[in-house]
Amino acid sequence: MGRPVLVGYDESPASAVALRWAVEEARLRESSVLVCHAWHWPYPRRPVEREVLAQVERVAAQVVDEGVHRARGLAPGVDVLPRLERGTASTALLRVAREAELTVLGLRGQGGFEDLQVGSAAVQVPAHSARPVIVVRSDAMPTGDAPRVVVGVDGSPASLAALGFGLEEAALRGCAVTAICCWRDYGLPAGPDWQPFVDSQAIRSGAEARFRDATSQLTSRHPTVSVTTEFVAERPQRALIDAAKDATLLVLGTRGNDSPPRLLLGPVTQIALAEARCPVAVTPPP
Repeated sequence: MGRPVLVGYDESPASAVALRWAVEEARLRESSVLVCHAWHWPYPRRPVEREVLAQVERVAAQVVDEGVHRARGLAPGVDVLPRLERGTASTALLRVAREAELTVLGLRGQGGFEDLQVGSAAVQVPAHSARPVIVVRSDAMPTGDAPRVVVGVDGSPASLAALGFGLEEAALRGCAVTAICCWRDYGLPAGPDWQPFVDSQAIRSGAEARFRDATSQLTSRHPTVSVTTEFVAERPQRALIDAAKDATLLVLGTRGNDSPPRLLLGPVTQIALAEARCPVAVTPPP
């Protein structure tokens, strides 16, 4: 048995969906599930009696116990272990994630304001984790008749890691992969980044060839997975989200080639977390 699948659970609707995904992930990987809940006193500078903290911790322990009970009911053959951590959700999950194969969490938990699209943990954990993180939403659309994994590839180290993880997930689930590379033509005068005297066709042909070569090198390690490659002249935000409308999983790297260095998560990944209707996996560079 390999390293466990970590799941963040706080009784929110999204964490309940994350729990189901984590249990299935562990079943496919013949691994265990680590159900983690974090608790902390919200007023760190105010003195508080030890008994008050103990009461808060007991309530948190009940949340973990409920998550473990629900997980065991979903897959009786999967080993499920509790993990109660003190601290914020992001800090706790990142600490425990060092022991896990991957992390699964909901798009937003119990905290935050009502109209919040993406919770802080759903941004902080993928941005800082050294292992893949799968973020699921409570209103995720059901998978279509032909399950498949969609992967965004732009040649960056994180995107190549995303393709490797997507192929692994597809092999586990017995489904196909669609690898998409989005091309922006710098030779068109209509665009804001237009460059003069650019042989657009030659550059595009070279980029497409490199994309298909990099894809084939990784796909050769998973000969049983059917892979379709798409090289499209579209904005990646829209192309990837549209392609993943009926997908089982959308896989992206933390940051693409065009992401500013100051960003821990690239803009495409951030938009996908907020708008994609299917679960989104975020992979760090190797």
